[in-house]
Amino acid sequence: MSHPAIGGLPLVLGGNVFGWTADRDASFAILDAFHAAGGRMIDTAEAYSVWVPGHRGGESEAVIGEWLSSRGLRGEMLIATKTNVMGKPGGLKPEKLASHLARSLERLQTDYVDLFYAHRDDPETPQDEVAQGFQALLDQGLIQEAGASNFSAERLDSAIAAARQIGARPYSVLQNQHNLVHRESFDPALQAVCAREDVAFLPFYGLAAGYLTGKYRQPEDFEANQRGQRCKDFIGKGEKILPVMDAIATETGASLAEIAIAWLLAQPDVTAPIASAVNLDQLNMLLRAVALKLSGEQVARLTAAYD
Repeated sequence: MSHPAIGGLPLVLGGNVFGWTADRDASFAILDAFHAAGGRMIDTAEAYSVWVPGHRGGESEAVIGEWLSSRGLRGEMLIATKTNVMGKPGGLKPEKLASHLARSLERLQTDYVDLFYAHRDDPETPQDEVAQGFQALLDQGLIQEAGASNFSAERLDSAIAAARQIGARPYSVLQNQHNLVHRESFDPALQAVCAREDVAFLPFYGLAAGYLTGKYRQPEDFEANQRGQRCKDFIGKGEKILPVMDAIATETGASLAEIAIAWLLAQPDVTAPIASAVNLDQLNMLLRAVALKLSGEQVARLTAAYD
């Protein structure tokens, strides 16, 4: 996947909220506005939103598929989806890849996806066998690129080597968590692999589950909802980084969320962040973040605060 193919706007719209916290009408409004702003890539997964009581997974794909079909925009949009969220042994066997992709294509109302990820690694299936499975999908035109998500440097490196050894096209995209308060999932070793192999990096959790909006600071804030509970993981680093973000917000007039996304966009190893929005206000915030240019000094202060 060529990096400019993200579509003029260096932002991938996360689809995890579609059919969940954003209902059909809200999802369509967000997707319409994203397209109108020049956004061209949408990220989803077969697992979205299986964690919701009564959901089976695939709800997000179904909403996106209905939107694509109703708007006649399939040819303009890049669609990424994922399989094997639980990282089950055998979850990336060729027959599993093929059968799970077939169901995703049906929900997405398309005959191909632009990017198909291994949502998590499969430690039991030999990596050359996984590569054969992805190559078969590439050869059939069912996918345009293969990607890895939640991979370590060692496993991404060995997966690429295994693919090359059998003449298969290796993973060309990596999707791991990376943000101002969590950087261990894209460590220097992984950055080196991506740089050497020209692997595009599309980080998720750019706002650290909402922590980097600045809404979660007092003990009671973390108890207010389920998202607040998840944000507790970021308190240690956050206590050092939020004050720096506050100062830069005063300097720029930007919100903390905009600063968090702008910092990611300023990283030379980041192709484009993945971020979701449950309403138009949140989408507009993401669009402002894309337009925000932090100074080199501001980026350096934010980077240094982590250490």
